[in-house]
Amino acid sequence: MSDSFTGEDWYGEELVDRVFTEATFSDVDLTEATTRGVVFDRCTFHNCRFNASTHVSTAFIAADFRRCSFFDATLEGCKLDGSVFSECVLRPLKVAGGSWRSVTLRGANLAGLDLSGLDLRDADLSMADLTGAALRDARLDGAAVREAVLVRADLRGASLGGVDLREARLEETRLDLPGAVHLAEVYGAVVEP
Repeated sequence: MSDSFTGEDWYGEELVDRVFTEATFSDVDLTEATTRGVVFDRCTFHNCRFNASTHVSTAFIAADFRRCSFFDATLEGCKLDGSVFSECVLRPLKVAGGSWRSVTLRGANLAGLDLSGLDLRDADLSMADLTGAALRDARLDGAAVREAVLVRADLRGASLGGVDLREARLEETRLDLPGAVHLAEVYGAVVEP
């Protein structure tokens, strides 16, 4: 039987090396909480507050986040592979590395976030607002960017294999030479030395 936590106050709690599997968290206050080496495997978070919380080397694997607030939270070296975010507050948010493979952030407001070096392979960023976001050296191979706003975003050094930038809104988007070549090839150009 899976654990269920409803309306609990975990304000400022410190969780270390815990494992939660298929647990449900509803209206749980994790404001200023700290997790280190914790694994949340296929857990559901609804209406939870992660405001000003810090998560270090914590894994949220295939988690379902709905109407959660991560205002001023820190995610350092965290694994969010396969997780889905719906109607969540994700700004401001500090991200330092980690793996967000196949994460779903459809329509998310990620404007101005520094996601440099993040592994976002196969992520769904459709309709996400990445205005002014830093994606330097991020791994974006296979990511969906349909109707994503990449205005003034920094994609220098990002790997873009299989990414169709024609589906995104690009204005003043910063690309390095390999990124510019990729964009030209997406539009049908033949790039020769």
